[in-house]
Amino acid sequence: MLAASSPLTRIVPGLMVWTLVFFFITFFVLKRYAFGPIQKMLDERREQIRRSIEEAEHARDEARKLLEEHRELMNQARSDAEQILAEARRTAVSMEQRMREETETERQRRVEETRREIAAETGRALEQIRSEVANLTLEATAIVVGKKLDSTRDRELITEAIGSLDFSRLEDRK
Repeated sequence: MLAASSPLTRIVPGLMVWTLVFFFITFFVLKRYAFGPIQKMLDERREQIRRSIEEAEHARDEARKLLEEHRELMNQARSDAEQILAEARRTAVSMEQRMREETETERQRRVEETRREIAAETGRALEQIRSEVANLTLEATAIVVGKKLDSTRDRELITEAIGSLDFSRLEDRK
């Protein structure tokens, strides 16, 4: 009842026709001048968003590819570093072995050289001792005999006597 008496709910046929006419005119104007550009703008925006998504996916794929390449390069670098370290270790061991061999060779050479020098010095010392012993023997004989004998003959006798002596006992005392 209240709805029938209100001017807003009452059906007026002329008003209804004019409302429909204005609605269709407004709809036609909006469709022709507003909906087309709005739809075009929405389509452009949709296309821009689609391109942005494609670019983002492409960038993501490129980033994955670069990350994979980076990982491969890192693995390659680690492998190369390990190879370099292994080669350096082998070189160090080889150099150490060579230095030991060279040191041992040098030590052996010096030991042999020292032995030759000792043998030469020992020979000179023994010769000098023989000479001194011969001189002392001559002097002692001259004192005991009281006179000098022929020095050439004395030397020969003393040299024979000294030659028959065993000086190896002197070498054993070292």
